[in-house]
Amino acid sequence: MKQNFNQNLKKLQPLIDLFLNNIDAYKSGKYNEANTRTNFIDPFFELLGWDMRNKQGYAEMYRDVIVEDSIKIEGKPKAPDYSFRVGGQRKFFVEAKKPSVYIKEDIGPAYQVRRYAYTAKLPLSILTDFEEFAVYDTRIKPRPKDSASVGRIFYCTYKEYRENFDFIYNTFSKEAILKGSFDKYIQDNKRRGTSEVDKEFLKLIETWRINLAKNIAINNKKLDIYHLNRSVQKIIDRIIFLRITEDRNIEKYGKLIEIAKQKGIYKSFNDYIKIADKKYNSGLFDYKDWIADLKIDDKIFKDIVNTMYYPQCPYEFSVLPVEILGNIYEQFLGKVITLTESHHAKIEEKPEVRKAGGVYYTPQYIVDYIVKNTVGEKLKNKSTKPQNVENVTILDPACGSGSFLLGAYDYLLNWHLEYYIQEKKIKKAIRENKIYQAGENNYRLTIQEKRKILLNNIYGVDIDEQAVEVTKLSLLIKLLEDEKQESAGRLFSKYNQEALLPNLSSNIKSGNSLIGPDFYQKQNLNLFDNEQMKKINAFDWKKHFEKIFNKGGFDVVIGNPPYVDSEEMVRSSKEIRDYCSKNYETAKGNWDMYCVFSEKGMDLLQKGGIFGFIIPNKFISLPYGDHLKKYFSKYHIKNIADYSYVDVFITNNKKVNVYPIVIIVQKDTDKISGQYNQMMQDGGLIKLKYKKNFTIRSGDVNWAKNFDHLETIIDKVTNKSKGISEIFIVENAATVAEAYEIKKIILDGNVNKTDFFKFVNTGTIDRYHVLWGETNTNYIKDRYIKPIVLGSDLKKGFQSRFKQAESEKLILAGMVKNLEVVYDTGKILAGKSTIIIRYGDETKYKLKFLLGLLNSTLFSTLFRAINRYSSMSGGYISVNKNKIQNFYFPNINLSEPTDKILYDNLANLVDQILEAQKKYHEVKNDSDKKIYKQRIDILDSQIDKLVYELYELTDEEIKIVEGGVK
Repeated sequence: MKQNFNQNLKKLQPLIDLFLNNIDAYKSGKYNEANTRTNFIDPFFELLGWDMRNKQGYAEMYRDVIVEDSIKIEGKPKAPDYSFRVGGQRKFFVEAKKPSVYIKEDIGPAYQVRRYAYTAKLPLSILTDFEEFAVYDTRIKPRPKDSASVGRIFYCTYKEYRENFDFIYNTFSKEAILKGSFDKYIQDNKRRGTSEVDKEFLKLIETWRINLAKNIAINNKKLDIYHLNRSVQKIIDRIIFLRITEDRNIEKYGKLIEIAKQKGIYKSFNDYIKIADKKYNSGLFDYKDWIADLKIDDKIFKDIVNTMYYPQCPYEFSVLPVEILGNIYEQFLGKVITLTESHHAKIEEKPEVRKAGGVYYTPQYIVDYIVKNTVGEKLKNKSTKPQNVENVTILDPACGSGSFLLGAYDYLLNWHLEYYIQEKKIKKAIRENKIYQAGENNYRLTIQEKRKILLNNIYGVDIDEQAVEVTKLSLLIKLLEDEKQESAGRLFSKYNQEALLPNLSSNIKSGNSLIGPDFYQKQNLNLFDNEQMKKINAFDWKKHFEKIFNKGGFDVVIGNPPYVDSEEMVRSSKEIRDYCSKNYETAKGNWDMYCVFSEKGMDLLQKGGIFGFIIPNKFISLPYGDHLKKYFSKYHIKNIADYSYVDVFITNNKKVNVYPIVIIVQKDTDKISGQYNQMMQDGGLIKLKYKKNFTIRSGDVNWAKNFDHLETIIDKVTNKSKGISEIFIVENAATVAEAYEIKKIILDGNVNKTDFFKFVNTGTIDRYHVLWGETNTNYIKDRYIKPIVLGSDLKKGFQSRFKQAESEKLILAGMVKNLEVVYDTGKILAGKSTIIIRYGDETKYKLKFLLGLLNSTLFSTLFRAINRYSSMSGGYISVNKNKIQNFYFPNINLSEPTDKILYDNLANLVDQILEAQKKYHEVKNDSDKKIYKQRIDILDSQIDKLVYELYELTDEEIKIVEGGVK
């Protein structure tokens, strides 16, 4: 990076000199924006490593920079001048101006670039006329009257480029983005007042919903809850879709504003819907439905429309990613309109959303990973042609707002475009109306081709009718992405009256993916009213997708199924639970709905088809998951990506305690090998930590061992060990209730310190040391509990707890990242969430020897590895009696001189480290603390070395344990 930086810094000076020598001409106003871009801005960003004109001839989806050449539309700003991308993903916008514009103070240009980038959910963007260069934090919601300095985090003039080139290059060069510097800068510089576009736009459409719902409910007294919800959803969908087409220049800009100025707005709006229905014919604008007959007050409709236009509106719909719109709708669908007895509308969270603490959607990187490993696998053969792809069917059986189907559709669009723009295929593809040329080295799929791909390949089902409508809307908006008035006009013209959009009712359907029509066999239908039947929503797969099942089923099944355990289903949908228990082999024990969805997804595939789901990891380690593991292991498990240590799901700004894996399975029975990928989070980046091959045979349920790069070390230690409970007593400490009762009987009075116990819980335990009384432990509520007098009258049952307290013992913290164990001679009463290890009647090994083992790097690493699938938020693992009973104690023979020496040395080192820990916490001056800390670190290292020697680990194995190799 340093070499490129220096070379390009030298090339920058002639550009600066040229501007300086002709500055009067450039600032006169006659020198326009187009010349500024060509002569200065383009060369400047070329110095940052960007291929501004796609000289390398990359496919459209992979070109570095999208340059907007369209002219300004009257009354509305055009799209951003430049969109800078890596791997097809937008990273930042650049908005260009001519030098006569005063960027530092002019409100308009700043609002413009902030509006673009905020809507596109880009954290940083640039405004420049070359004379001035301004960087904005575009996570801050823009407002029309904001000064030009709001959100601005960097500013310089062309005379200051050289002294600031290190910041500009190390943040905005292509090299910096590829190396993660851009993302790191964003992560390190989050400012106050940021508010992401999806949250703000969600607030807006939720306001529309409540206002529409209340008004419709008052004016249309006969409308029931079902039709009220559907009408509000449909009206909002139509407004958003039409407003997006305006910003994309497919419809006349400002048409909705014109309608809002008339009397009888809703009637005029429905006259417009008639035209849209004829033009688009997608089902979205079906004018024959009852929605057109509703009564809605003008003010309600006018208020909605007025929030959708520049300059009051902070959103630029031409750059709003449909994926973000899908995320917004995912949250939106978490609430429902209900009616009071007096027919007034109110909004409530759905019960399942309330229980889950909010709605959480699948991040785009997960969608992309699953699509690449399923759809991508189907298309990766070099001999594959578009005519072969026409028959590839892709299903999401719980499609929600459609994020996975959008990802699959986008992948297919890119694949087809890349195929057609190969050098020898371009002319033929243009002639056959597959693609058209949109600019220099810039080709796009025709809208006819995009429609065909959508209808041929994309399928979805969801139990929620509103979710189905949102999926259709999202796919239709995706279809129109990059379309302009001229390209759409080629399809919809007086010579060609073919509708712009396809009707997706045969592709995206509402139904319960898990419940077939056999649900009603031997049932008295009189017992099921309409509401109950809507709730069950039985779905006949072979009837609805007859052609697909005539060829054996779907080619690809992808998605993120619902996570609902069977106990919750007893309360919320017992009929569905009972049906699943009888009809699915994975619905055994305390099963979860994602188990059944996984089985159903595999069942819907044809032979050789590929399955990709994101599901919780807990089925790998818990007994109920054995049925799902057995089911999966019948087929070829190709790939497992473990995201357990990544914050995948976040709702209401809180991390959700779901620790997921992505599993890719092919419906073959003759392959047993696959690849395991452990993912990690590094700031805002998700990276591969390590990968390894695994083998899972049919019927195998012992998966976890296969996935760890420590597998051979685990085997070695296991073969040289027995369980701790074979040597020592392992037991729980006081329960929460017992600890509370003990506190209640604490006596006041002056007693000698030797006569009372100190009370600890999991938060007061560190390695080799109890943390009470330290300044850095202010989270401990009671550092010194009042004395518990020995021999006091105690309630029945507490005598055993005091016997435990009086014993020499080890105390283990109950919630850890690494094992944390302290030694006690009999002065501590251990409480909440701790585990006790003490001597049995015939124990011949020292507790201090075991203390050194448990606090060693090897034992902590192995404990984490073995229990990774029961980890909690932040990577914490619960330590319980069962896990410790079965954990390792070495097969050491004290009659063997070598073993005895190693044993004695380890116990001796533990004595030393306990003494060093005590001194470290007693001394006051920093100099002494530093010496004792150094002593502790040396002793820790010596203990680790002895433990490695005990288990005969090689140098390479030690490096693996200590994280030296991945």
